[in-house]
Amino acid sequence: MQKVLVSACLLGEKVRYDGSDSIQHGILDTWASQGRIVPLCPETAGGLPTPRPPAEIEGGDVESVLRGNASILRQDGGDVTSSFMDGAETALAACWQHRVKVAVLKEGSPSCGVSRINDGSFTRTKVDGQGVTACLLARHGISVFSEAQLDDAAQRLAELEAEHDQ
Repeated sequence: MQKVLVSACLLGEKVRYDGSDSIQHGILDTWASQGRIVPLCPETAGGLPTPRPPAEIEGGDVESVLRGNASILRQDGGDVTSSFMDGAETALAACWQHRVKVAVLKEGSPSCGVSRINDGSFTRTKVDGQGVTACLLARHGISVFSEAQLDDAAQRLAELEAEHDQ
């Protein structure tokens, strides 16, 4: 049975920067009852507290962060890049450990954003882009989906299981 890495906040864990969750029901409940879910919050796994000040990618995009040419900063200027990188690496290690090939991550986060993140101005302005964890997982062949793409994630999971059964 294929496992799925899921952002812990989508499962009801109050680990978001503001101490809230973003619980999603439906297919995630089914996967949980099947024992498929590997829950993880990359930001708390990287050592950040809950709640914590919001952080955004400053001075570039996720590729720049991964190359060491941009940072993830809190609004007060505190650099949390290393915590975000540690959390992304923890997520990747969890995927390897559990042979995960599908991840469902919280859209919009500098960690988990699949296709949209904040622009670095702390005005909640969204731009096209990925978070550090989403990018790192995708680079290693893991299919990454947001909570708005649960049907697509379920379809990819079914495809992987069909390939495995052949």
